[in-house]
Amino acid sequence: RNIKMKGKSYYHGNTVDDFIHDMGMSFREGCVVKYVSRYKSKNGLEDLLKARDYLDRIISTYEKENLRKIEDDPF
Repeated sequence: RNIKMKGKSYYHGNTVDDFIHDMGMSFREGCVVKYVSRYKSKNGLEDLLKARDYLDRIISTYEKENLRKIEDDPF
């Protein structure tokens, strides 16, 4: 699979999609990478805030899943 992202100069010729796919990231994890990797060249603070929103969602899910594990296994 070799998809070129034409017109996306803020990715510096690399495809963030390929990196996200190769790393097996979830949609939310991929969004964090996408927005952080382009914020300086594209939307600045707006992209950083979007990345933070997705990261907050990942953290919330992680905390809920790990709290359940602790409650299910008292030892």
